[in-house]
Parts: sequence; C-alpha cells; structure tokens
Amino acid sequence: MERAEVLKRVIGILTEAQEIRRAAEAGEDDDGPDTEAGVVTQLLNEMLPSISVPADASPQQVARLVAEALGPALHAMVAGFSLAFTSLAITHDDGRDDITSIEVLQQLALEVEAGTYDEGA
Repeated sequence: MERAEVLKRVIGILTEAQEIRRAAEAGEDDDGPDTEAGVVTQLLNEMLPSISVPADASPQQVARLVAEALGPALHAMVAGFSLAFTSLAITHDDGRDDITSIEVLQQLALEVEAGTYDEGA
C-alpha cells in the first residue's frame, strides 16, 4: 500500500473515531466501537502481509521472517498516525480555537492528496 493511501486511511480512522465518540456523547451509541474496529481491522488486513514460515524454522528464523515481513507495514502505519497526531498537536499548541480537529484532519487529507507527504517530496 502506498504511503499516501496509508495516510488517507489513518485520517479516515481518526475521523471515524471522532464521529463515533460524538455519537456516544450524544447518546446515539448504536454499534460505534464495532464500526471503528471494522475500519482498523480492514486497514490491518490490507496492509499486513501473509507470512510463510518453514516448519523446521528456528525461533530466531521465525522472528527474523516476521520482522522483515511486518516491519515496513508497521512503520508506515506508525508514521501515518504520528503525522496525524503531530498535525493535531501543533494546532492545539498554537491555541487555535477557530478550527476543529475534524477540519485539521480534512486539511491534512487535502495535503496528502496534493502529494505534500509523498516519498522524497
């Protein structure tokens, strides 16, 4: 999965999580956590590769195979969540009360779509 797609998915997860929280606070808690879990599960299913381990692999070989297979995907997800968190934190730290967190995420999504965070950009 491309970096921009990962970032868009992360933004989608955070946006949905906020909508679920608002609905719960408003007493409209229908199956919110299941919906959020579904989006996260979908991201994980699409990003995490299948891992084949030989039957006679040693524990060290298994660890190496798992790390090699999962490392890049986990790095991309952590980077995506870190970027979103940093964007939200900077807005908060700047004392901005003229923009909501959803609007910060929307702006971030537009920047991602424009290629601002593409590899090497």
